[in-house]
Amino acid sequence: MPDKEDKLIADILEFFRSNPDRRYTSEQVEDALRMHGASAFKRVVKALAVLEGEGKITLTNKEEFKMTQQTQVLEGVFKANEKGFGFVRYDEVEPDAFVTKNHTLHAVNGDEVEIQITKPSNPWDDKGPEAKVTKIIERSIDKIVGEFHPYSDVQVKKSGHFGYIQSHEKRLASYMIFISDKGLHPQMGDMVQVSIDEYPNDAHPQSMEGTALEIIGNKNDPGVDIISIVLDNDINPEFPKEVLKAAEEIPDHVTEADRQGRKDLTKNTVITIDGDDSKDFDDAVEVEKLENGNFHLGVHIADVTHYVREGSPIDDEAYERGTSTYLVDRVIPMLPFRLSNGICSLNPGEDRLALTCEMEINPQGDVISHDIFPSVIQSKYRMTYNNVNEILKGDEELTAQYAALTPMLKDMAELHEILFNKRHERGAIDFEETEAQIIVDENGKPIDIKLRNRGVSERMIESFMLAANETVAENYNLKHVPFLYRVHEKPDEEKVKNFFEFVAAIGVEVKGNLKDIKPKMFQSVLAKVADTPEEPVVTIMLLRSMQQARYSDNPLGHFGLAAEYYTHFTSPIRRYPDLIVHRMIHEYAENGFTDKEKEKWSSKLSPIAEHTSSRERKSIDAERAVDDLKKTEFMEDKVGEEFDAVVSSVTSFGMFIQLENTVEGLIHISNMKDDYYEYDEKSMSMHGRNTGKIFKVGQAIKVKLIRADVEHRKIDFERVLNKEEQEAADKREAEFKKRRASHSRPTYRKGGNSRGNGKGNSGRGGKGGQNNHKRRGKYESR
Repeated sequence: MPDKEDKLIADILEFFRSNPDRRYTSEQVEDALRMHGASAFKRVVKALAVLEGEGKITLTNKEEFKMTQQTQVLEGVFKANEKGFGFVRYDEVEPDAFVTKNHTLHAVNGDEVEIQITKPSNPWDDKGPEAKVTKIIERSIDKIVGEFHPYSDVQVKKSGHFGYIQSHEKRLASYMIFISDKGLHPQMGDMVQVSIDEYPNDAHPQSMEGTALEIIGNKNDPGVDIISIVLDNDINPEFPKEVLKAAEEIPDHVTEADRQGRKDLTKNTVITIDGDDSKDFDDAVEVEKLENGNFHLGVHIADVTHYVREGSPIDDEAYERGTSTYLVDRVIPMLPFRLSNGICSLNPGEDRLALTCEMEINPQGDVISHDIFPSVIQSKYRMTYNNVNEILKGDEELTAQYAALTPMLKDMAELHEILFNKRHERGAIDFEETEAQIIVDENGKPIDIKLRNRGVSERMIESFMLAANETVAENYNLKHVPFLYRVHEKPDEEKVKNFFEFVAAIGVEVKGNLKDIKPKMFQSVLAKVADTPEEPVVTIMLLRSMQQARYSDNPLGHFGLAAEYYTHFTSPIRRYPDLIVHRMIHEYAENGFTDKEKEKWSSKLSPIAEHTSSRERKSIDAERAVDDLKKTEFMEDKVGEEFDAVVSSVTSFGMFIQLENTVEGLIHISNMKDDYYEYDEKSMSMHGRNTGKIFKVGQAIKVKLIRADVEHRKIDFERVLNKEEQEAADKREAEFKKRRASHSRPTYRKGGNSRGNGKGNSGRGGKGGQNNHKRRGKYESR
């Protein structure tokens, strides 16, 4: 809680923020705050001095104070709210700037904008700055996907438009995008991709104009829903002809020329361990326990760069895609299938080119020596996570089937435990998120949602990949050469403060200095809630407080892993940054660490990091949107059914809840009918005015599904009431109807004239939009 002096400073700053163009003497400020007396005046003067010292207010030559004018021009990304206002993120540390509806300059979600601060932040009152958009630097979208609504012949002739589309995406759904008559002519209900020719402006603030580029298909046709999301996220589901042609020209086997200059490891017992349905294998491993008690760990990664040459059509397309996108019923790969499932995939029994990172690791988990080199390998076994997990549990049949492999698998499990403990000791945050696998039929209709918990084999492979990624990153950092890193910066101080206030409210004590955040502080929280009902919600809240991991040419470290050096080296089939890391390793080996080589990579890496980070976000957005779509579709025929749930978030307009199968939805405040509920921001809880009932994050509740809107991917619930609560809700509803009826009765004037008063009770407000706060998977994996 802020002390009295901080509260006074916050109040004074808020006074100036509300009157940014006016000047006030100390006495006028004192009067405005209704403070009187010599003691109060001294406190006001002292607070004014603090604000002046901070540069928040300025003393004029007439002994008057005024708000310091913000002349600095800032740039950032506009994040739109469906109600018209938005926020601009312009700094990694400073809070986002709030932009009112009238000051957006009609920016669309994701636009890069220039802003001017109109009200600075009030750090004493936890209020961020306010700003106005002064310029739109770059538009975030030049194409948009939406459902087509045709015009009649008369309307076409009158308007010059063939019809319009509306996006199913929440932040774009309020715009009508008028389609010119010159483009393609879709039919009613078709999902259409449109190029934007004219953006919102003063004359047309809620509309755009465009040309129909592609008719995806009717919105009810199988697969159209997913492809619409894919295209809307600027992901191309098809490869250009020249890329497919270039892929066809690459041999489907390792040639003698390919083997030159490579270490032959084809006799080694190298294996892949992946999911049951995996088709592209970009990593293989081997482990041997040495006589000195240390472990030899070999991580062999598909050498994609040998086939994907810089500047080739395949390379250009891979760069544009940035990553593979994994959807419920398909993969949109970064590389053509001939490469990703063929010559680049470490298929069992086939010689394959690899980049190998060999490590010797002692029983404390330290990598005491390593080597990184090109190789030729042959995977001896294609193992699955499920089978390895069963072998490690002692399954007799599988153990007998893989008798030759079982000793190495046990050594792998032992090495994993050593590596995990090493990471844990230094403070790495180990999230235990439940993953949901959405099962669909041949038409893409969801028929089940299965929960998947990671076993030892999944964790084991993750440990080996993390070890290789750290080793490669440290190796090149110590050589002082340009390199591409995977970074995860410290969380925002305000978000951390909110998180620790939240966990304190549920009884979890946090030790440590909030001014010096360490990963161990988060790790200790997760340890305290492990295997409790609060664990899933605490994990969600922790993830929300974290920064987003990204790519950078600066070695900023990885907060979540508590790693000083980290890169992505282990998945070049599906991630372009890994492919670039491989390319650098090859070129540094072939050309040396010359000034020319350093200069080349120094100029290239920053744009690559920015682009691939952006493409990763697009891919994640598409994956989440498809998951939300299929989860909503799965719940569509369950309206009226009751479920056990937990409150995952509380807002001023209601509570978000999560079912055991990870489906999320909203209980809007208008559907909380047993009482008048008020939101308490500090404790993130909802309080019943009459009953005193409190709902907070992590609380278990029983809910009923009342709506599953597939088109807009919204799921709405209401709480299941007991008998007493239902009686109270019925009574309240009856009173409400009675009041409304009395308000709408005609009033009689003298002389017998009657007239309706024109006023009715509009109730507690309409339905608010859903904000799905969807959980991400682990922030780093293979």
